[in-house]
Amino acid sequence: MTENAADVTLVDLTTGDARWAQALPVLQELRPHLTAELLAQVLREGEPQGLRFTAVFTEDRCVAVAGWRVIANTSAIRKLYIDDLSTAASERSRGYGALLLRELRNRAAAAGCRVLDLDSGVQRFDAHRFYLRERMDIVSHHFAQRLG
Repeated sequence: MTENAADVTLVDLTTGDARWAQALPVLQELRPHLTAELLAQVLREGEPQGLRFTAVFTEDRCVAVAGWRVIANTSAIRKLYIDDLSTAASERSRGYGALLLRELRNRAAAAGCRVLDLDSGVQRFDAHRFYLRERMDIVSHHFAQRLG
């Protein structure tokens, strides 16, 4: 999918896409542990599980990127889950994150999803303000346990 609107382009990134060179640094702002090698591994394992990435480019610069998938589960039946949503720090408050979220909301509706869902770290106050402004609700606590 590619959509142009006043020098802004939405792009679906796949394994081997040369534009990952611009998108990875934006994703690393959210996931600093993510190297090119780890991303390649995640893409190899995640794409068969439905993992997709969509990015916002202005000219040849990536300004925002999202990792997402449509999944079935018992709570939502079918939902679009956003694994990652990152806007470059230098590009925040310019509408790129909202554009990406709106695109994913549209894709969720087209896929018959009942819910658009994401988790956000408890320390990410600016992100929380953004999600609330975008009319998302805080609906649960997420629990995790590190293994190994």
